[in-house]
Amino acid sequence: MDFGRLPDISKVDFSLPQDHPATQQILARSQRPTRPSFYLGCPTWSNKPWIGSYYPAGAQDAQLLYWYARQFNTLEMNTTHYRIPDASAIHRWRQAVPTGFVFCPKLPQIISHDQLLQNVGEPTKLFCDAILGLGPSLGMAFLQLPPFFGPDEWPLLEKFLLHFPKEVPLAVELRHENWFKESKVTQKAFETLAERQITTIITDVAGRRDVLHMRLTTSTAMIRFNGHGLVPSDYTRLQAWADRLHQWLEQGLHTVYFFMHQKDILDAPPALVYLMEELDKRTGFQLPRPQKVQQFIQGQLF
Repeated sequence: MDFGRLPDISKVDFSLPQDHPATQQILARSQRPTRPSFYLGCPTWSNKPWIGSYYPAGAQDAQLLYWYARQFNTLEMNTTHYRIPDASAIHRWRQAVPTGFVFCPKLPQIISHDQLLQNVGEPTKLFCDAILGLGPSLGMAFLQLPPFFGPDEWPLLEKFLLHFPKEVPLAVELRHENWFKESKVTQKAFETLAERQITTIITDVAGRRDVLHMRLTTSTAMIRFNGHGLVPSDYTRLQAWADRLHQWLEQGLHTVYFFMHQKDILDAPPALVYLMEELDKRTGFQLPRPQKVQQFIQGQLF
């Protein structure tokens, strides 16, 4: 994730802002679950540097999703941002993952960036029809809007959301700085998201602390975390997130999605393990950890 990445983070205040007042109101409406759902993962599965560590030595390209899904239970699926998957791809992906694993496919860029939500009925339908084929392995689709798409374009976004299929769970990532300034338009936008049960994505990145808006619109939190190679601030930030997520869980949060971005993909699993450990200390849930694979056992795959 290059958005908001800085070469020098020495002067960045990484502290988490206070919650937006609407967050407590949203959580107060939801009944606290017996056990919330945790989905923690990475943006990609084709991570060849993991071969010999988190993937077995000798693992082939076609096997990497299988092995990824034995380490994590969700995937921020960037591949769908570049093309709408066909039925055969959907079938392969669904067959490769175990029960309980969920994909979070990003809407294609032709919808979000190229056509800016205008005249996108056909590709939106094709995309939604395709990912619904994932069945129980579909987590949430997410719409990532470009940084230049601001509140002035709210009518376009409102119309798009109005026609977006309700059967597809959706999260939206807003990036233009004016989305995070109080106005009649932004208030209307966030209220509409809440009314339609559309989740707001929260992005923790060094160069754009304003996108850390801490405003939930549903009982689901989706966080995209951009780390810096397991430097000390990565750990203190993850401690702060464990605190905040525990607070939200106590208030009624149902589901946590947390996606780990690191410049070196080898740093992502240890960072997620650390977050899991911190969450366990606060919740006692004993989240399953990714484990290094010692050797490839022929015949274990299928």
